[in-house]
Amino acid sequence: NSFVTRTNTCGELRSAHVGQKVTLYGWVQYQRQGLFLVLRDFQGLTQIIIPQDEAHSHVKELLSNAPVESVVRVTGIVSPRPLGQENPKMPTGDIEVKAETAEILNSCKKLPFEIKDFIKKSEAIRMQYRYLDLRSFQLQSNLRLRSRMVMRMREYLCNLHGFVDIETPTLFKRTPGGAKEFLVPSREAGKFYSLPQSPQQFKQLLMVGGLDRYFQVARCYRDEGSRPDRQPEFTQIDIEMSFVDQAGIQRLIEGLLQHSWPDERALIMTPFPSMTYEEALAEYGTDKPDTRFGMKIMDISDVLRGSDIHFVQNALSYPHGSIRAICIPQGVRYLTNKDLESLKESAKSQFNQEIMEIIRRPDGSLKSLLTKFLDEKEQSELIQALNMQEDDVVLLAAGEHKQVCSALGSLRLLSASLLEAAGLALRDPTAFHFLWVVDFPLFLPKAENPTELESAHHPFTAPHPSDASLLYSDPTKVRSQHYDLVLNGNEVGGGSIRIHSAEQQRFVLEEVLKEDSEVLSHLIEALEFGAPPHGGIALGLDRLISLIVDAPSIRDVIAFPKSFRGRDLMGNAPDYVTPEELEPYHIQVSWPLEEKEAKKN
Repeated sequence: NSFVTRTNTCGELRSAHVGQKVTLYGWVQYQRQGLFLVLRDFQGLTQIIIPQDEAHSHVKELLSNAPVESVVRVTGIVSPRPLGQENPKMPTGDIEVKAETAEILNSCKKLPFEIKDFIKKSEAIRMQYRYLDLRSFQLQSNLRLRSRMVMRMREYLCNLHGFVDIETPTLFKRTPGGAKEFLVPSREAGKFYSLPQSPQQFKQLLMVGGLDRYFQVARCYRDEGSRPDRQPEFTQIDIEMSFVDQAGIQRLIEGLLQHSWPDERALIMTPFPSMTYEEALAEYGTDKPDTRFGMKIMDISDVLRGSDIHFVQNALSYPHGSIRAICIPQGVRYLTNKDLESLKESAKSQFNQEIMEIIRRPDGSLKSLLTKFLDEKEQSELIQALNMQEDDVVLLAAGEHKQVCSALGSLRLLSASLLEAAGLALRDPTAFHFLWVVDFPLFLPKAENPTELESAHHPFTAPHPSDASLLYSDPTKVRSQHYDLVLNGNEVGGGSIRIHSAEQQRFVLEEVLKEDSEVLSHLIEALEFGAPPHGGIALGLDRLISLIVDAPSIRDVIAFPKSFRGRDLMGNAPDYVTPEELEPYHIQVSWPLEEKEAKKN
């Protein structure tokens, strides 16, 4: 209560305050029949008793007629609630304040929606009236937890480990590869700034400059549209260190998260487990596995290798062919035929992958199109290999290794959601399973042209020391020093040890990625002036916080987020500007024909 005119907040009064005269400020949460109202501020609720005697008639009239969400000041005496009227659900439930004086500081007009967490509101109206949505308990709680975590992160990095908090420019130039960047026009004809998708180049240049340890709560921008876990502008905890290896970065981040972890959440244990990219793909079908539950992908190629099943033999004849499956526990009991058909249709439409189901009946026998091709011994081996119990359902896929694993990985997550919807507890929402995924490939074939390569992480990532020579002979086989941090099946951080040799960086850009290295000439030249070995990582703050508070979207942990389409519905941005405003930037808008006609009309 320092620096303000209130004596207490609405969430702090207790029995110990009985008899004290207090002044409270807040919003009218609720008012009942002119007898009492509930006053709310950022810290909680207090019940205010409206006086009924003639001497305080003006106070009664004022408080009885104050619209919900009006801002009021109340002065009164803290009193114990009458016996039997205590409210154990409220921290202030043992007391009430008997109002003596009151003032309406600002009356509230009719609200577009009720400010209660249990009231369903459309996403659009929440975005349009974000300042009202921010009054909800859940958003207040989310933003305050976020603030506390960031403060502890600063303390850990700066005070305990000697990092330097440095702001880097927001206006820069286009970076080759990676996500699309927002362009900002300049007054020089034809020249544009770019908003950086991360401070990647600057933090490397800070290492060349000898700063040794850098961090920043960095604003980043990507022109990719919006998804539940993406925003066009977002925040990351950006970190870079000199003279460090992968293990050093990992231990730093584990310590950072332990130090900043909210007291009210389940403890996290370190060190975090680690698995390679190939292991993650083979067992979970994704590079960001949710390890809170089993249902791992199993390789049953050897079990079926001797069978006469045509599609099995066809799949195994390919260089990277395999037969794999997942076992859905109690699938017969919890999944309908419609559910199973939807799973198979999903694999077909998304991955062009056929799926065959196998069911183990209560009598122990198998129900499947496969059984007529398998003798009793082969069926028994299959049951044993998959560890099938009664009423389990197995989904089997055959084909190219990566496609099969990706399809089954997707079905594993869809199956888990279906099981949970049917009442089977599978993924503990209060558990936090962190995982390091390492040894990613350095390069991947481009989706639009598989004969060309692109960086799996970014073009500044160093090759794995064991594979350095392959960079010049067979770059497709090179592993990288890139590491991702995964939490409950979501990527919450990614980083790498960087290339600190100008010659190697130029080779990667020009010979492997076929990019114009001139765009990065400033960085390459900097590497020629005694650049130290260095590496770093960035944690996605929005996504991390949303997982900690179990929010359905990162929009629920950002004060003023953009809508699903990347628009600010409250301020109506982006918006049109006049031709006169564009003139200094040498820009003219080329309107689509239908918009030209609309403007005429």
